[in-house]
Amino acid sequence: MSDARHILRISGSDAKSFLQGLVTNDVDKTRDGLVYAALLTPQGKYLADFFLLADGDDILLDVDASLAEALKMRLTMYKLRADVVIADADIHVHQGTSECPADGYMDPRATALGWRAYRDTAQDGDTTDWTALYVASEVPRTGIELSADSYILEMGFERLNGVDFRKGCYVGQEVTARMKHKTELRKGLAQVTVTGAAQAGDEITANGKPVGTLHSRAGDTALAYLRFDRATGEMQAGEATLTRA
Repeated sequence: MSDARHILRISGSDAKSFLQGLVTNDVDKTRDGLVYAALLTPQGKYLADFFLLADGDDILLDVDASLAEALKMRLTMYKLRADVVIADADIHVHQGTSECPADGYMDPRATALGWRAYRDTAQDGDTTDWTALYVASEVPRTGIELSADSYILEMGFERLNGVDFRKGCYVGQEVTARMKHKTELRKGLAQVTVTGAAQAGDEITANGKPVGTLHSRAGDTALAYLRFDRATGEMQAGEATLTRA
């Protein structure tokens, strides 16, 4: 598998309406399969990204394990008097790029990322180069491209089917909608070609001015967070030369 995941089970008569008022995507879409979404701060900054899946009347929430405890606490804080139970689930995520199995669901972010399934036993024997697939599909990952400073539209969430602009209010919705309708993105995630030695976290410069930061790399291709008005020609990071892919 790629990254360690943790599953939360959201149950109770208010489970769907509770999540609908919090997350960036339309929870009703879970009736058709996996839904990719995020929880934001009131200021529109990233807190966590995850998948949602209907399981009977419950919702399964598939999140990076490093965020699970903090997300559980945040959701509990928002719960107030709603009839909602947030519990850890002993379920394991399986992933693959072969034909989707009967119990699998296609990854809504990008076709190349294949399927996800939720099973009682852990997956083993997966040798997929997930980093290469994420880079090729320009998909940001928790703790690498995605951080507490991230705005989801700069990270490509609209392209990755992670935000619904018609669903109504959720935490951070006003800032996200304003970025969508009233401004042109000046910074964001982009694919770059890398020639030479450079690693994740290296500062990217052009003509001696800071342009952004290098993130995941697979061969001579990488993801970078860039200031677009300065990323127009050759750039440098570490000992490498970069260009927009």
